Amino acid sequence: MSDLKSLLAIPPEKLRWKLDPQTLPFETTSELDPLQEIIGQDRALEAFRFGLGVRKEGYNVFVTGSTGTGRMTTVLKILQEMAGKEIIPDDLCYVYNFKNSESPRLLRFPAKMGRKFRDDVHSFVENLKKDVPMLFESEDYLTMKKEILEKYEEKGKQFFKDLDARVKEEGFAIVQVQIGQMTRPVVMPIVNDQPTPMEKLESIVERGEYPQEKYDAIKNKHHQLTEQVDRIFMEIRDMQREVQKQLEEMDRYVFQKSVTNPTDELKKKYDDEKVHAYLDEMTQDMADNLNAFRMGPQQPMMAGMALPIGQGNPFLPYSVNLLVDNGDTETQPIIVENYPNFKNLFGTIERVVDRTGIWTTDFSRIHAGSLLKANGGFLVINLLDAIMEPGVWQGLKRALKANCFEPQTFDPFYIFTTGGMTPEPIPLDLKVVVISNAYLYYLLNAYDEDTRKIFKVRADFANTMESTEETIRQVGRYIRLKTDEDGLKPFDRTAVAAIIEEAVRMTGRKEKISTHLLYIGELLVEADFRAQQEGIDIVSARHVEQAIRSRIYRSNLIEEQIQEMIDRGTLLIDTEGAVVGQINGLSVYMLGDYAFGKPTRITSVTSMGRGGVINIEREADLSGNTHNKGVLILSGYLRRKYAQKKPLSMTASLAFEQSYSGVDGDSASSTEIYAILSSLSGCPLRQDLAVTGSVNQKGEIQAIGGVNEKIEGFFDCCRAKKLTSTQGVLIPASNEQDLMLRADVIEAVARGEFSIYRVHTVDQGIELLTGIPAGEPDAEGVYPEGTIHARVHAKLDELAKGLKEFGEEEEEKKNNTKDKCQRC
Repeated sequence: MSDLKSLLAIPPEKLRWKLDPQTLPFETTSELDPLQEIIGQDRALEAFRFGLGVRKEGYNVFVTGSTGTGRMTTVLKILQEMAGKEIIPDDLCYVYNFKNSESPRLLRFPAKMGRKFRDDVHSFVENLKKDVPMLFESEDYLTMKKEILEKYEEKGKQFFKDLDARVKEEGFAIVQVQIGQMTRPVVMPIVNDQPTPMEKLESIVERGEYPQEKYDAIKNKHHQLTEQVDRIFMEIRDMQREVQKQLEEMDRYVFQKSVTNPTDELKKKYDDEKVHAYLDEMTQDMADNLNAFRMGPQQPMMAGMALPIGQGNPFLPYSVNLLVDNGDTETQPIIVENYPNFKNLFGTIERVVDRTGIWTTDFSRIHAGSLLKANGGFLVINLLDAIMEPGVWQGLKRALKANCFEPQTFDPFYIFTTGGMTPEPIPLDLKVVVISNAYLYYLLNAYDEDTRKIFKVRADFANTMESTEETIRQVGRYIRLKTDEDGLKPFDRTAVAAIIEEAVRMTGRKEKISTHLLYIGELLVEADFRAQQEGIDIVSARHVEQAIRSRIYRSNLIEEQIQEMIDRGTLLIDTEGAVVGQINGLSVYMLGDYAFGKPTRITSVTSMGRGGVINIEREADLSGNTHNKGVLILSGYLRRKYAQKKPLSMTASLAFEQSYSGVDGDSASSTEIYAILSSLSGCPLRQDLAVTGSVNQKGEIQAIGGVNEKIEGFFDCCRAKKLTSTQGVLIPASNEQDLMLRADVIEAVARGEFSIYRVHTVDQGIELLTGIPAGEPDAEGVYPEGTIHARVHAKLDELAKGLKEFGEEEEEKKNNTKDKCQRC
């Protein structure tokens, strides 16, 4: 037994990987150059650069990795390196569509020219507002207008002169009569030297004061003259329309002539067919609506109202909506959208309520979001933020699949019943970088087929990197970089060594260093604070250790409360003695960013029966799938070991005592086997040893996670009760390379107060726990007497025999009962 203990005991020097500060080629980090490159992410960097370099459809990049691995920092650094200064995206403008006001036109300009075009058009319109009224008040214009009017006025006068003479010859007169707000000529007979309306003359005839024969003749003449007057009146009205048409044509001609030169200058400055077409349509519309330029100042605004009293702005169609202005952009844009809701990402088309209560909008109310601002460059968003916002993820996929985007108002509840605008779609040419954890990436890949089509490249950030001289030196340079950025004190070589050791412990592997730079950066700040409290200018290992202990203290309230329950005897844990069918297992508790281990009592009771292994946790619905699998595997081990020549006739129950929440994981499967073997053999298990490790059906002990936390958890429990120099932990031999234990645990092992054993098989473990050899079978498969396996076989034979005898007795009772019934 002592030989086995010494063989399996792990020496203190192997319980932790240590970095000798003297191997570091500097005294303090102030001697190092700040880190410029990105460390530990070669695979992710190669994939990221590849995705950005391929200028084909769908080659957007999905960045995955844990928070704190420097994903965002790395993404921005690479994007800044790759953003070309010679590729500045165009400015985008929306202008009024004079042929269809519901479909604003898109105009593109080289960077800085969009702003100039907007300002030039504004100046053009403002100049017209001043020049056009003066244009129509000039002497030349008034002379031309007077000639046209005089020509038609003379013709009109001649019409009325001829008509008046004809009417007088017939004894009638033409009288101008007010009808509503208009006056029109009416023919009236002259009676008693006075123009008399026909209605009045008719009443005179009815009274007998005027001859009927004359009235009839007058009535006939009146009808004829009225028709002539109406005909002449229509001719005069047509003539007036013709005059008005000529005046309007003259106005348009004068206006077009006056704007030809400034329009040609704009066309020359902005040599683009779409721009030229817009300018032509704009000046044509101006010529058709010259009254807008003849009006006085704009009408006043009523207090408290957003809209002007009366009509809208007649000059709005002649303005330019500068949607995306890249005038101040020096490289391809890099847009990080931290709040990717629909409005921020896609922009919006604002709506306003007019005085009648109707929702209205126009092209000037179209606003760009991050997607358009990043067009021609790079857009970075967080996936979780995007999928939490209604309509965002689907809208982004549609835009990337179509390679174009049409601004729209987000209206998921169909509040706006009126038809909206359909602006001209904007072609997209950008790279979208989505940052996420791996779980969401796998989920989308499984259930959203579009994800694979539009995000063809994945850049996966690793949590760890190899521990080499180069990476250790890079960590030192990273510390120098953070001290410069955050204004921290220099770190000496002992502090750097302590930080690297902590980074190694975080990985759970001695040959790896954690790439969780966020945690390392926080540790630097806290260590600097400890040095500042002491008034020391250089941070040492002592300050780093204080910072680590302080972080643990801030998070380990639950751990202390569990330990108090163990100390009070509320949670039953023995650290001395030996008990049959009872063993100390080890569990890891994860509380946010803090993990700790604590022992858990596991018991087994075996009896006669055919129930096999009963997992009480499963029966109580407290067992996870992995734990259930572990119990089934240990059942396979028992069948392989003890049921090759006979059935396994037993019932064994397993329980995690005082466990009132879920149990999962298979790291206790070896512990459960030891408890069952102890119950069957009758050999007590040492309570001063705790066990962790999963097992396969062949009895080989397999690696588990959280080995450091589990060992430290049992050590703390033993120390609280009293170290006896016999206590220790059994771990899988394959976990030896993962050990990064606390200094106090290593010191206790060095003093012989605590032990850690590496176990390869169940046989090794049961011998350490009982002090009795497990036993090796001979050629006949028989185990030496007194060994664990021999005792288990004997017990199983006894249970099988008892079960058989009990079955025969029960059968005999049934037969006797049947005979009695037959005789009755």
